[in-house]
Amino acid sequence: MSSWRYVEQLSRQVRQFCSDYLLRLNKDLGQHFLIDQNVLDQIVKAADIKQDDHIVEIGPGIGILTKELLKKAGKVTAIELDDRMLPLIEKFITNNQKLETRNQLTIIQDNALKVPFPTEKYKVVANIPYHITSPLLRHAFLESDVKPDSMTLLIQKEVAEKICDTKSAGLLTILVNLFGKPELITNVPPESFLPPPKVDSAVLHIECFKEPIADKETLEEIFRLAKVAFGQKRKMLRKTIGAFQGGMERLSAAAIDEKRRPQELSIEEWVRLAKTK
Repeated sequence: MSSWRYVEQLSRQVRQFCSDYLLRLNKDLGQHFLIDQNVLDQIVKAADIKQDDHIVEIGPGIGILTKELLKKAGKVTAIELDDRMLPLIEKFITNNQKLETRNQLTIIQDNALKVPFPTEKYKVVANIPYHITSPLLRHAFLESDVKPDSMTLLIQKEVAEKICDTKSAGLLTILVNLFGKPELITNVPPESFLPPPKVDSAVLHIECFKEPIADKETLEEIFRLAKVAFGQKRKMLRKTIGAFQGGMERLSAAAIDEKRRPQELSIEEWVRLAKTK
């Protein structure tokens, strides 16, 4: 089936469902429903979902991705902020096929950035509101007692590319690469959504390390130094980190050229710099 047919078929189903239940999407909450079955399949494939996996989904909407996750996972926890969606999720899931969801599906009405993630093994798979990408990654990696085994996220293409770009890094690049290995799976055009967003999107898969590549104290120092450096990222490190007492000595001891800029440093160099005192 062509990509256009994938979109057209699911689009009709979703449009009819929204019409039947008089549902208008809230763009302020970043509600853009994915209507491309091919992309849904690629998300599920990238997540490598096993029968005993516990999947945490952020912002399920009416349950378009949720339905696909339930075909593979032993348990799905869907966290949805918009209370209008809660009675619609199981209706959409069971609309065209019979799925036993009571034991598999748990729906939580809350802000995903405030809900503690599971204390047992889990994976995050979600088409998230793009404005929560950064805080969600911080929530998963810095605020959760148990880190996810992996994260498969449909996010803004520009942000996904930046996370994967270690040659011109940003703060998110550093955060993600300290905790896992990111990979851009596929690009997703605006017409794959209802309504279409104004930006291109991409599926990003992060295979998380069993442990971050630095201990807690080093991580905290990395983020402190990176915040200082990226606050004036166009300036050389000697003008940012080097401006603080002992900063030039730290750069020298870590064998980092003071004329470089923060986006040029590798993850290993940030770790080395943080450990140099």
